[in-house]
Amino acid sequence: MVKHQPLQVYERQLCLSCITGIYGCRWKRYQRSHDDTTKWELLWSFILLFTFFLLLVWFYFWWEAHNDYNEFNWFLYNRSGEWSDGTVPILATTAAGFTYIAFLIVLAFCHIALGQQLNLHWLHKIGVTAALLTTIVGVISVNQTWGQEWDVIPISLQATGPFLHIGALAAITALSWIVAGQVARTEKMVVVLLYVGVLLALYVVPLYITSPCIMDPSTLKPRPDVIGHQGAPMLAPENTLWSFQRALQMNVTGLETDVAISLDGVPFLMHDRTLRRTTDVEKVFPDRQLDETSHFNWTDLQQLNAGQWFLKYDPFWTVHSLSPHEKDLIANQSVCSLEQLLKLASYHNTTVVFRLRRPPPEHPRYNSWINDTLHAVQQSGVPQSLHDMWLAQVRQLAPGLIQTSVEKRSPQSLLEYGISRLLLRYNRASTQEIRNFSGSNINLTLYTVNEPWLYSVLWCSGVSSVSSEAPHILKKVPYPIWLMRPDEYCLMWVSADLISFAVVIGIFIFQNYHMIRYRASGMRSYNPEQIMLSAAVSRSNRDINVMKEKLIFSEVRNGVGSAEELCEDNDYDYYTNRGISQ
Repeated sequence: MVKHQPLQVYERQLCLSCITGIYGCRWKRYQRSHDDTTKWELLWSFILLFTFFLLLVWFYFWWEAHNDYNEFNWFLYNRSGEWSDGTVPILATTAAGFTYIAFLIVLAFCHIALGQQLNLHWLHKIGVTAALLTTIVGVISVNQTWGQEWDVIPISLQATGPFLHIGALAAITALSWIVAGQVARTEKMVVVLLYVGVLLALYVVPLYITSPCIMDPSTLKPRPDVIGHQGAPMLAPENTLWSFQRALQMNVTGLETDVAISLDGVPFLMHDRTLRRTTDVEKVFPDRQLDETSHFNWTDLQQLNAGQWFLKYDPFWTVHSLSPHEKDLIANQSVCSLEQLLKLASYHNTTVVFRLRRPPPEHPRYNSWINDTLHAVQQSGVPQSLHDMWLAQVRQLAPGLIQTSVEKRSPQSLLEYGISRLLLRYNRASTQEIRNFSGSNINLTLYTVNEPWLYSVLWCSGVSSVSSEAPHILKKVPYPIWLMRPDEYCLMWVSADLISFAVVIGIFIFQNYHMIRYRASGMRSYNPEQIMLSAAVSRSNRDINVMKEKLIFSEVRNGVGSAEELCEDNDYDYYTNRGISQ
């Protein structure tokens, strides 16, 4: 009986083994293939690519939504009743998923560049499916609960669009090396047409990129005023006296707050409908923690602590930056009355913008709440107090006060009602509308603006003022982050396109020239092992290392060593096909 064992010896390729092993768990050389990828695996490649782009948009959305994280957490609080930073798990899972999918995309491109068959391992397929489904669920959830936040994408593109275009152009240009190599090997013109279509689309994308920051710097309007929204809530508990004092230290031009009315007719500052989030009502009045804020009298409200929650929950991750003295001040803050705020504003000659919130119908001050509020305003001596609703009643009782509308109307309609100020969320006014209001002498204030990029875009648009939770951050923005003349942007755009075009043409010419020379040498199918084998055969002292295939004859009855033993002695990688004949 003779045992035939064909033995195949390979040069070790650590890089290729790692790429095929991590992507498809094909660690052994004979598992690799230069054949075309199957249709099933092509489908998974498209799913992987789609997941990557979906996660890219999802990641970009949450990156730019940083301006409104506090708003998102407040939405979650209203639904769950418990305060927590819901952005942390979302950001962590998004970053992990995006990194994982991007890593698989890089490995897939490496397979294509090396001419290897794409064969995604089933564990990765489960991971890609989980990432895709999780992202889709997240998109649907945000669309249902926080749909207005999607507007941050087109607004942010006004600040990032020109630079994202350059980055995308650089990435697509770099891919030309892989595309040219693939075309040179397979001569599939469909790949070229698809690639050229994407490239041409990127070349003309700047025609559709608009940004108010692409303008003549000489037409830039003065720096928008910054109004402290609930004071400086990133540095101190919102709607407390210390929060407003911190905002005034940041040179704000005004203060904005929400006003409720107590059971005994004292206007006080509170944003929520209950006292649970921003006070220790659960400790002081455990049976009344879910009661409406206006169902407490002023004596009860003065017993509550309005600062300890800030140190406990650290809603803006800023407590670590506070000094021990500031922490002591925060820990002893109480509910602030409107009178206290107005006296502080009067001392600093600062404007106050406040929203009036009517108490429930069963409240004893249901019919007199406006009178109570205006009485506190008139007693304060504040130069200007701004109101945003109940305009007719306010106009009759205090015609000297400047009134602000929160309802979006045309400039002509606002002027007819004697309204010279408009307060809107930043996504509710386009650049053209901002300029129209500015030209009509309407003082437009947009809220809530915390990020320098958003402040810069609105500044270039010509907005009069912004309401911010981060006046200490906007204070450090003395000029828009970037400002570019139209001719400068056109030069940058055309130059980038020309450079990209020249690089792509050069790569295609080089790859085709290389392939023509390679085919002329008579080696029509590239196989790294064959090249290494040919180079090794010419050296007699390395015969044992360059065997491509060797037939080992062994007499089983005589005890001759097997092929496995021979290869173990010489430290070779091999595979065997065993046959037995008599």
